[in-house]
Amino acid sequence: MDQLASVVGAFLLVFLAEFGDKSQLVCMTLATRYRIFPVLMGAVVAFAVLNLLAVLVGAVAATWLPRPVVLGVVAVLFLWFGIQSFRTEEDEADDNVSLSVKSVFVSALLMLFFAELGDKTQLAVVGLASTEPGLLVWIGSTLALVSTSALGVLAGRALMRYVSVIWLHRASGVLFITFALYAFYAGTEAVLLMV
Repeated sequence: MDQLASVVGAFLLVFLAEFGDKSQLVCMTLATRYRIFPVLMGAVVAFAVLNLLAVLVGAVAATWLPRPVVLGVVAVLFLWFGIQSFRTEEDEADDNVSLSVKSVFVSALLMLFFAELGDKTQLAVVGLASTEPGLLVWIGSTLALVSTSALGVLAGRALMRYVSVIWLHRASGVLFITFALYAFYAGTEAVLLMV
């Protein structure tokens, strides 16, 4: 049950944070110009690699740093992301996406990889992987990014008429703050156990 909770927690956190964000808009824009399959496959590979890097960094941090320090950093990061999510306004799609590479797959992969490198969700995955099993965080976060991209590709702008991006960002803000409070609580508990 804890394993499922780790996957679902990572999925929800990343899904809500990325819905309507630049990676989804990049996929949406590419899919309006090119075939859907290579765009989705480029997204899948980019997100799988990015999340693998994030999970590895999180696992190394958890191994080398004391647990209270890791949980404190995670709590501060998540609190910051939560506050920032409430300050986010609706993003506008970049309609001027130009491709310099002939292959749609490679273009989608490179565009998404560099657009998401160091993004808040990648840092969130680092934080989650420092406190939860890495494989489960990788599965949940990768499924979330692939799902938001697939929704962007398949549903496109029609979906955005019915779902407010601002409210999705606020929901992700609440989730980030909840995870921050949990990490703070767990860090405090770890400090008390050490004393």
